[in-house]
Amino acid sequence: MTKLDGRRDKFLKRFQHRQNDIALSEPVVEGRLVRMVGLTLEAVGCQSEIGASCDIVTPNGHRIEAEVVGFSDDKTFLMTMGESRGLIPNARVIPSGHTSHVKVGYGLLGRVIDGRGEPLDGKGAIQYEADVSLVGKEINPLTREPIKQQLDVGVAAINAMLSVGRGQRMGLFAGTGVGKSVLLGMMTKYTNADITVVGLIGERGREVKEFVQDILGEEGMKRAVVVAAPSDAPPLIRLHGAMLATSIAEYFRDQGKQVLLLMDSLSRFAQAQREIGLSISEPPATKGYPPSVFSKLPQLVERAGNGDANQGSITAFYTVLTEGDDTNDPIADAARGILDGHIVLSRRLAEQGHFPAIDIEASVSRVMPSVVDLEHMQAMQAIKQLYSVYQQNRDLINVGAYQPGSDPLIDLSIRLHANINAFLKQAMNEQVDMAESAKRLVILANELNMNQPVLR
Repeated sequence: MTKLDGRRDKFLKRFQHRQNDIALSEPVVEGRLVRMVGLTLEAVGCQSEIGASCDIVTPNGHRIEAEVVGFSDDKTFLMTMGESRGLIPNARVIPSGHTSHVKVGYGLLGRVIDGRGEPLDGKGAIQYEADVSLVGKEINPLTREPIKQQLDVGVAAINAMLSVGRGQRMGLFAGTGVGKSVLLGMMTKYTNADITVVGLIGERGREVKEFVQDILGEEGMKRAVVVAAPSDAPPLIRLHGAMLATSIAEYFRDQGKQVLLLMDSLSRFAQAQREIGLSISEPPATKGYPPSVFSKLPQLVERAGNGDANQGSITAFYTVLTEGDDTNDPIADAARGILDGHIVLSRRLAEQGHFPAIDIEASVSRVMPSVVDLEHMQAMQAIKQLYSVYQQNRDLINVGAYQPGSDPLIDLSIRLHANINAFLKQAMNEQVDMAESAKRLVILANELNMNQPVLR
């Protein structure tokens, strides 16, 4: 073989290699912006998958990040991750090829981040260890560990009357101004968990700093991660904030940690999805909520809970806003069906200065029979029965229409009402652990046992 033949063979090999590279890599096809109405951008000339990000280039060269949320015929619907000022017709739309992935790791502990995962606390860059999907991974329900261990949340009314198990998903149902955030803060400080992940989704911006400084404090932040996507954030950021908080909790669960996930609130997550759905012309269904909202809720909630035998757990508390104290709100109704129990806060109790304003008559923990013994369950049911009897006859008792002696059970509920109320009350800065909660329950149950014949 001549020297010329050798050069030719080398050239052909390089040429074939380059051809293979070109065949494997698809060219990025840019599009252009043709319409913007409300929150929705419409682009033509480019194709990208749902959930993928695109860069929209303004005339001054500034890039605005957007995400694909839908398509119709040759049109691609996008929503921006931030400010949309500066956009003009025919602006370049460049698919980035990136899908919704987030970086996680132990470097997140003690940090406050936004819905994109960017730090808000001014403490510099975050050291990450892994890259995970924002939408999580599906868990085979048959591989999940059953809920068998009680979790101490530091609140006597919950520990004793609405016992929570590790890996449970509970809803905190409340209207505005009834102590929802304060109760959530108490559980943040007092719950026995390795790591706490807090998602402040769609709430007031001022509450973020208050939660970090006043509720968590310096000690609490050492084992906590706070994801903040306040109400002025775009709907996509609020949606991603809830999913990001869940992805972080999943990562630590996979590391074998016992994780407490607190999300305030699930209703704002649903409202963000409603804004997105309506913006891309999804038909409204119940009270203006499109069908996608009711599919997104279980997709988010089901990611919490126990992992398999070699993993930890995520015990989750989701606050649910009941507009006008209407517990039949469509989001509240949907949440009750997918959660493992609900704690209802009563405005009437809050106005009476009863804190925490937990209405034990309307609240339930579905896993309580699996995490407490029979004696505990019987004591709880007896106390709840007396509490319910008093509430059903409260108006008669208050106006003096009830005649003592007419019903022994009502007489007993009147006699022990003050003791039951004292048992259910707790100061905001007071921690009542599981042992103390059980002790107080036994004391109250003993008072009931002295009148056992009247209990039905």
